[in-house]
Amino acid sequence: QVQLVESGGGLVQTGGSLRLSCAASGRTFSIYRTGWFRQAPGKERQFVARITWNGGSTYYADSVKGRFTISRDNAKNTVYLQMNSLKPEDTAVYSCAADLNGGQYDSWGQGTQVTVSS
Repeated sequence: QVQLVESGGGLVQTGGSLRLSCAASGRTFSIYRTGWFRQAPGKERQFVARITWNGGSTYYADSVKGRFTISRDNAKNTVYLQMNSLKPEDTAVYSCAADLNGGQYDSWGQGTQVTVSS
């Protein structure tokens, strides 16, 4: 089992920046990749970005490409999401998830609220 805890959310103005953290504990050696997702009120959960723990391969949703950067610190078992040039449409609850087997995301954090004011 892997436990995930997100932090770093908050209220920011349009054009501002935030850095989210996703701290993993438990069987962290088994994590294949970690992803960030977001869900706005009344909308479906949306993929944002993901990174593999070995090699650090990254992939982004088109909506955040060039503005968001995902990174990881294996020594700290933490994945980060640096969010720049934030827009009101980025407002959502952001959650991280771990894929342990190279298939679906198995473990989820509880999420952190990001609100971008116009």
